[in-house]
Amino acid sequence: MTTYGVVVVAAGKGTRMGTSESKQFLEVGGKPILVHTLETFQRLPRIEAIVVVTGSGDIGRCVGYVERYGLTKVTAITAGGSERQHSVRIGLERLPDGIEVVAVHDGVRPFLTGELIDRCLDKAGESGAAVVAVPVKDTIKVVDPSGRIESTPERRSLWAVQTPQAFRLDLLVEAHREAEREGFVGTDDATLVERLGHPVYVVEGDYANIKITTPDDMLLAERLLQEREESDGL
Repeated sequence: MTTYGVVVVAAGKGTRMGTSESKQFLEVGGKPILVHTLETFQRLPRIEAIVVVTGSGDIGRCVGYVERYGLTKVTAITAGGSERQHSVRIGLERLPDGIEVVAVHDGVRPFLTGELIDRCLDKAGESGAAVVAVPVKDTIKVVDPSGRIESTPERRSLWAVQTPQAFRLDLLVEAHREAEREGFVGTDDATLVERLGHPVYVVEGDYANIKITTPDDMLLAERLLQEREESDGL
């Protein structure tokens, strides 16, 4: 039976949010955003271990969350690095022995569902690498530094990538080691795996799986949470 783990990256700051508090610790519905995210993985039966990567000054409060909210699957809380990529690598190193497939997820994407996680993990187990993404709704333009449009890509081929992104653990570790050797920093983990020449597959996601980064996102998050609670009969 395949064993699954998760690295949740929660080391960002609230720069675009315009708050002194890091965005993952802001509350939605009376609960920190990060806790909403962790509870979703906690509820998923196949997840055996969750590693939280956060700022060095926030480890204590994350330990408090684990105790207060009964997040028993959190096996490690560790300080991240200077870049998100470095934080993920640190998180991978803290996974317990025996994990075969790992999901990497943004701590500020609290509205993912168990069904979506399962589909991503299944595809990663089958193919080695899978990312959650949604089709782009808008027309996209490639623009040069002067502001002149260079081209208009075919929209049907464009997808906006989200998290989770899931991989065979040995494959993702190899991708991170190769990137580190070459001094390469990518925008996501899939990019590192692609550099190895390994195919990465898309699992269609959900437009509600938003990344909370701005004040407008907080307003949308409150509405999404209310809608979810109403649909669940809470």
